[in-house]
Amino acid sequence: MSATVLLVHGAFADGSSWNRVIDRLHREGVAARAIANPLRGLTSDGEYVAGAIAQTDGDVVLVGHSYGGAVATYAGSSAPNVKAFVLVGAFGLDQGESAQSATAEYPDPALLSALQPWTYPGSDIPEVTIQVDRYPDVFGADLPEGEAALGALNQRPVAAQALGEPLAVAPTWRNVPTWWVFGSADHAIHPDFQRETAKKIGATVVELEGGSHAVAQSRADEVTAVILEAVHSL
Repeated sequence: MSATVLLVHGAFADGSSWNRVIDRLHREGVAARAIANPLRGLTSDGEYVAGAIAQTDGDVVLVGHSYGGAVATYAGSSAPNVKAFVLVGAFGLDQGESAQSATAEYPDPALLSALQPWTYPGSDIPEVTIQVDRYPDVFGADLPEGEAALGALNQRPVAAQALGEPLAVAPTWRNVPTWWVFGSADHAIHPDFQRETAKKIGATVVELEGGSHAVAQSRADEVTAVILEAVHSL
């Protein structure tokens, strides 16, 4: 049985953010599907995705974007069928690190000043989205104007605690070959963090010149090519 690509979206997004990549993988005859990331907390989200991996037959190439990269770093840790790992504009964490602590020594990306907090009845856990007028620049500066505007209006909020929760397990990248693709103009996760962390963990690195945080949408051909390289490595 050939490998299945499982794609994990990050904060402020949903599984549809992988549509272009899935379409291209299917055209190449590769099975692929997106997993709905609950965006509630790193451990709980990681366990949710791990459950989806466990119910997938055969080998898995696990892919995570943004905060979804941190979740995938957790989820693939103890999954014997995960054979390759791809981070896309993501947080690649080590055990004990959180998205916030891992990036603390780097300049603040534009995202931090653009977060909009929300509260909901019955919950004392704050959630955040990106301010609508800041979304195009922060998340998808290289997306078509109309697409970025729609993305700003259909965001899924992330529980603020998720970004501060440390990784409680050994990371997936310690166990399997890892690739990391990101944009040099990412305004949500600092490119220097991605560049230097990818080198530190021994990932195969692909840097997309001028790419935004939304490279899975704006540079789908190149992102798919990296995922296919991981698939073919099996």
